[in-house]
Amino acid sequence: MKTLYTKHLLALLVCAPLLMVSCDKSFEEENTNPDASTKVEPEYMFSKSLYDALNNSTSAAYEFSSGGFVQHFATYLEVPGLGDKYVYTSGTYPYAYFSGAYVDGINEIQKTIQALEDDADKVNMRAIANIWKVYIFHRITDLYGMAPYTEAVTAYGEANYSPAYDTQEDIYTHMLSTLQTSIDEFDNSKESFGSGDLIYGGDTGKWKKFAYSLMFRLAMRMTKVDAASAQTWAQAAIAGGVIENAADNAIIAYVGGQEINSNPISYQLRNNNYSEANQGTSNTEGGKFSETFISHLKENNDPRLTSIAAVWVNGIQDTTASMQQGMPNGLVNRPADFASLSEPNLGTFLSLTASLLVIGSPEMNLLLAECAARGWVSGDPSAYYEKAVTDAMNNMGVLYGSAAAISNDRIRNYIEDHPLPSSFEAQMEAIHTQFWVSVFPDEIEVYSNWRRTGYPKLAPVNVTGNLTNGTIPRRLTYPPSEISVNSESYREAIELQGADNFTTRVWWDVE
Repeated sequence: MKTLYTKHLLALLVCAPLLMVSCDKSFEEENTNPDASTKVEPEYMFSKSLYDALNNSTSAAYEFSSGGFVQHFATYLEVPGLGDKYVYTSGTYPYAYFSGAYVDGINEIQKTIQALEDDADKVNMRAIANIWKVYIFHRITDLYGMAPYTEAVTAYGEANYSPAYDTQEDIYTHMLSTLQTSIDEFDNSKESFGSGDLIYGGDTGKWKKFAYSLMFRLAMRMTKVDAASAQTWAQAAIAGGVIENAADNAIIAYVGGQEINSNPISYQLRNNNYSEANQGTSNTEGGKFSETFISHLKENNDPRLTSIAAVWVNGIQDTTASMQQGMPNGLVNRPADFASLSEPNLGTFLSLTASLLVIGSPEMNLLLAECAARGWVSGDPSAYYEKAVTDAMNNMGVLYGSAAAISNDRIRNYIEDHPLPSSFEAQMEAIHTQFWVSVFPDEIEVYSNWRRTGYPKLAPVNVTGNLTNGTIPRRLTYPPSEISVNSESYREAIELQGADNFTTRVWWDVE
C-alpha cells in the first residue's frame, strides 16, 4: 500500500519551491491524457474493484500460502515453500495479498463510494459498494490480523501516508455494523447497478442475501473468541436470509482471452505451474496437488476427484480416479514420479472460462449445519449437511462445464455412504472436513475456517530451517514497505497483536 503512496509523495517533493518553475511549466498540458476521464464513473469503477479484488495474488495467496497450509497443494521447491514447508527465503508470498488489496480493490471501491455518497437516488449502488468493501477487508484482516482500516483510504484525500492499524476486533465490529446498515438502506424504488455488477446485475434482493451470508461467515468466525456475539450475529443473518440455494450463488462468469476476462485462479495457476506445454513433467514452482487432498478424495470415493484432478498420460490428461496420486507435503527434492502426479484438470477446473464462486450455498449450508448442531437454529443438521454436499457436487458442472458434472446417482451414493455422525465433535469434524473440500478453491476461506475449527486434522511437516517449529502457520506477515514507510503504525500494531511472524494468532484464532 505505501509503495504507491510513497510514489505520489516523492512526486510532490520533486516539485519543491526551488524547482517549482520547471515543474509547473506546461505540467498540466504535458501530463494530461486527452483520452482519460477526470470523473469517476461508479459503475465502471465498481466492476474494476470486483475484478481486482478477486484477481489479487491468486497464486501467492492461494496455491503457495493458504492452499499449502491446508494441504490442497504441495511443492518440492524451497522458494515457494511457505505454505508447503513453512520456509520463506525470497519472493512476495507472505505479503502480496496485503499490498495488492489496498492499491487496487480498496482504493477502487472507496472511489466508487465517494462518487455515490451525495446522491440520494444512488443509495442502492452505495449499499452494494459498501458490502463489497467489507468483503475485501475481511480477507485482509483474516490473513494478517490488525490492518489499516479506518484510515486506509485517507492518503489521496487527506495526505495521510501513515494510516493507523485497527485491531481486528474493531474491524469486525465495524464490518458487521456496515453490513447491517447497508442492508437497511436498500430501497426498491431507487436505481441500482446494471451490467457493471458482474455478480448479480444490480439485483438488490440477491445482494441482500450476499450481505447476510457475509455476516454469517464473520459471525461464525467468532465462535471461540466471543460465542455470545457469534450467536447473536449468526441468528440475525439467518433470520435475514442467507444463500441457501444455488440460484442465489454469487458467481462471476469469465469468457477467457485476456487476463482480465479469464478466471483469475485458472490464469495464475496455469502461468505458474500447470501449462499444457509442460504436460506434467516440469513447472516453475514445482507444484502438484497434495497427497493429503488426493488421498482423501480417493479413500472416500468422492466423485469430485475426477472433476478437478488429472494426470498426464501420452500428452493427454487422464481423469481416471485410480490413477490419481498427490505429492507429499514437505519434500525438498523433486520426486522420481513427479511427472505422473495429479495436477488440476485444464479442461474443467483450470479452464480460463471457468466461473468463480464468491460465496455460495455449500458454505452457507455447512455453517447452518453447525448452527443446528449448536442449537442456534432449528432444523436437522443432517439435512443442511446433505444439502451442502449436493450443491457442492452440482457446482462442478455449473462452474467447470459438462465434463466436470456429477450425476445425481453418484451424489446420492456418496451421501448415503457418508452420513453425518451423531455426536457434536464428530459432527464438527465431518462438517468442516466437508468444508475443506466443498469450498475449495477459495483457499483463503478454507484456511480461515481451518484455523477456527481445526478440521480436517492435518499433520504438519517439520522441514529443516522452517520458521514455525513445525507447526502450520496461523497468519501471513506484513510487507517490507509497511515496516519502512509506515513504521510507527506498524510498531504499534505488533505491540498490540504480537510479533510479525507466522505463528502469531489473529484475534478470533484462539486455542
